[in-house]
Amino acid sequence: MPRIMWAGVLLALAWGGWWLWAAAAAERAVERWVADRRAEGWQAEYARLDLGGFPLRFDAEVLLPALADPQTGVALTASALSVSAPAWWPGDVTVLLPEDAITLASPEGRATLLMQGARADMQLRPGAALELERLELASGPWSLGGPNGQVLLAEDLSIIMEQDPTEPRRYVLSAGAAAFQPGSVPRAALRVPESWPVSFDSFTLQMRAEFDRVWDRRAVEVSRPQPRRIEIALAEAVWGTLELRAAADLTIDAEGVPEGTLSLQARNWQQILTLAERAGLLPAALVPQAQSVLQALAAASGDPQAIDATLTLRDGLVLLGFVPLGSAPRIILR
Repeated sequence: MPRIMWAGVLLALAWGGWWLWAAAAAERAVERWVADRRAEGWQAEYARLDLGGFPLRFDAEVLLPALADPQTGVALTASALSVSAPAWWPGDVTVLLPEDAITLASPEGRATLLMQGARADMQLRPGAALELERLELASGPWSLGGPNGQVLLAEDLSIIMEQDPTEPRRYVLSAGAAAFQPGSVPRAALRVPESWPVSFDSFTLQMRAEFDRVWDRRAVEVSRPQPRRIEIALAEAVWGTLELRAAADLTIDAEGVPEGTLSLQARNWQQILTLAERAGLLPAALVPQAQSVLQALAAASGDPQAIDATLTLRDGLVLLGFVPLGSAPRIILR
């Protein structure tokens, strides 16, 4: 019996020593990462880092984190971030986002994000690169606001990104938001009638994407991996009488130019075109050209109110059959 007791004591001391060493190493790693980002010209700072969770977890609360990437101009500030992981494998990470305002800034402006019960669960492959195997972001009610009012809001949010076990550079992505709705700012810009539904009936995405390299710590520290193949099984947005669905199979070269096919289904496309013009997404000078193209697509579908067509992207152009409709957009992650 005394031997068992001594073995238990030694095991507890060894585990306690491991926990203290690993916690100190994690704190040093955070400090080193922040210092490295500052050396690269980032704004990277926090007020305090509190560690706890002994003996079974590593729990860290980062108070007043602030990050700004000088290359993209994107910045984030928050009151706190809570990070937690099991002590036996710190690669299963859970990040809890604060329920008060998260401030986002970019060259396009500033926005405020509010999320209830938001958490991100990450599974990282063992190794210094911290290769991403799975990311799941889930939230309750959330809203994105700008200086003039609400921009977007929904009852929930679900985003899942999972690595394909047969090809590490390929990820399966699904996303959706229940009761997704434009806020007061876009509704005013679009001059949406009061009788129009408040929320989208459906707002979902299911796709696979293959990148030029895996997603790992370099995605934050160096540059984002760039897509080289995109397969969209379904992208769907249904809002009142407006319906838009898309599927695609595209390959993308090193310059971001896509080639492949894009299938589109749209109902009441005239209203979609009108809303795009009102929002300033489509310059007035291009409206006649866009209307001619969409009319041709609708005529090919056999229903003047609907579009059901497959477009070909080739040589930097978008084509309907042999008819060029315009330049293909470049697909580059900044």
